[in-house]
Amino acid sequence: MAYVPGVALLAALAVGCSAGADSDANGTDSKAGTPTVTPAPPGKYLTLPAPCRAVPRSTLKDLLPGAAELPGDQQDKVFRGSAAVTYDTDRKVGCSWKADGPNATRSLSIDLERVVSYDPAVSDDDRADTVYAKKEKAAGLSASATPGPPDEKDKKGEAGEGSGKAKDPADGDADATDSADPSPSGSDSASGGESTGGTPGSSSSPEKALPSRILDNLGDAAFLQDLPKKAGSTAQHHTVSVVFRTSNVVVTVRYAEQPALVTQVPDGKELQEKAQALARKLAETLSE
Repeated sequence: MAYVPGVALLAALAVGCSAGADSDANGTDSKAGTPTVTPAPPGKYLTLPAPCRAVPRSTLKDLLPGAAELPGDQQDKVFRGSAAVTYDTDRKVGCSWKADGPNATRSLSIDLERVVSYDPAVSDDDRADTVYAKKEKAAGLSASATPGPPDEKDKKGEAGEGSGKAKDPADGDADATDSADPSPSGSDSASGGESTGGTPGSSSSPEKALPSRILDNLGDAAFLQDLPKKAGSTAQHHTVSVVFRTSNVVVTVRYAEQPALVTQVPDGKELQEKAQALARKLAETLSE
């Protein structure tokens, strides 16, 4: 029985060591001072609308006048649109429409991206703002970017990096602006205003009167990108893109016209006004 006190002593020492491991010299918990990180707030939007049902049929009739002359079943097919192929419909969706008319072909597409930040220190809204800013810079419209610099082509593809998915189709239009170098002359109002340069009645005058520009009163940030026909091309293809951000969603509206005859010039002002009107409707729908 002489070994019993030794066992008791070892047990007492073990208890004392265990208590000392969890406390400092003052008897306080060593983990109490560990700082806690408050995660950034989530974005407003947790889902995206069905893109092919996001544009009312009445609006589609106005934007695609050629569809009105089609038989009923073909009209329905045009107005149903074609959904974009995406890998995650919770994060990115899109739809496109196209109608051939006797005088011109008009096409419309919308793309919506819901941005999610996986960094607890960065909010979804801030991450979405970064995605939007890259698109704005690619269009040559950001404060730190000048339209059409030689090194702008090196930045191609940055605008589609927001969610790690395939490049946004709208980014291709952004790249085209670098080479098109739309003139900033003329009014910079939302409707394009009157031209202050060019010869009256010339085909180049409308393009100068309708520059790409930052837009006001549309979401949290917005810009319009006007892309008239490419230099040297005989086709009078004209595309207008409106990109805006509302909270953690970035939306791109792309509206284009291709006249049936090369002698016909699309009405750039009309394209801009209608693209802006649709973008504002989409912004209102998202806010509901």
